[in-house]
Amino acid sequence: MKKTPVLITTILLGFACWLGATESIPATAPNDNSASTAKASIPRLVDLGAEKCIPCKMMKPILDELTENYADQFEVVFIDVWKNREAGSSYGIRMIPTQIFFDATGKELSRHEGFMAKKDILAMWKKHGITINDPSPQSE
Repeated sequence: MKKTPVLITTILLGFACWLGATESIPATAPNDNSASTAKASIPRLVDLGAEKCIPCKMMKPILDELTENYADQFEVVFIDVWKNREAGSSYGIRMIPTQIFFDATGKELSRHEGFMAKKDILAMWKKHGITINDPSPQSE
């Protein structure tokens, strides 16, 4: 049955979040288009987590702010691996939250496991040679 490995993966991901475990969960390579209908011309940050995971809850306002203020510079995608069980396997994540940085062509640049602050996310883009400008002031 195909559902058994998915259920086991989901349970292991839950324990990984709860315990902060870092043991690898075997997985297949991700299909780059599986996260969303990505904007082809800009980089993308994919955050894999769960709505009920504490570090993931801490990431939500950061992801929301990045989505609002940097939408023209990079795309932010959140995938709840407890609701979308196959995503954890397809992206080969070991724990949640995991942030995966993709360039504008869809090539994975790097990944980070655990909570990641806004300044660290912006610094990661810079590390990969991707210029992210401060958002322009909102005109009201």
